[in-house]
Amino acid sequence: MGQISKPKPVNLIIGVLTSIPALLDQIDQTLEKYFGSIDLRSGVLPFNFTEYYNEEMGRGIQRQFYSFGKLVMPDEIALIKVKTNNVEESIASSRKYSVKRPINIDPGYISESRLILASTKDFSHRIYLRDGIYAEVTLNYRGGRYETFPWTFPDYKSADYHNFFLKVRELYVRKLKRGQI
Repeated sequence: MGQISKPKPVNLIIGVLTSIPALLDQIDQTLEKYFGSIDLRSGVLPFNFTEYYNEEMGRGIQRQFYSFGKLVMPDEIALIKVKTNNVEESIASSRKYSVKRPINIDPGYISESRLILASTKDFSHRIYLRDGIYAEVTLNYRGGRYETFPWTFPDYKSADYHNFFLKVRELYVRKLKRGQI
């Protein structure tokens, strides 16, 4: 019989989509309020992989990723997704913006072997966690690079994303070695 053990902590990441550049300038403070200090940011990347969000968010959508200094336990991702949904709703309900959905905040985490994303949508490749939240393995780390799956979103297949995630993974491994939790 296998021994039950506690998992290693993981590196929280959050991807933000918006067509309102000013929101990218402001969201850092909100994310840090809830999840602690940001230790790495991606550049602002054009989101031109799909038009899926255009009706709700408008055109010219951009993406930015954030990595957080404090490691979290993997089972916290469900609560984190609930919090990010609440932040999205709060921003949308302020009615300060001309689009229906001003921001999309997607949390996930990086471990030594994979990148996990949290979702409110069920599908065959997603596992139910709790509170209406599911998780999927979006990328697999092997041989010094990330590998995709048939269900991996097109943007998560891009070299820009992989390069950022590799930097986060390197930072994460250093945190584990230092015992930073």
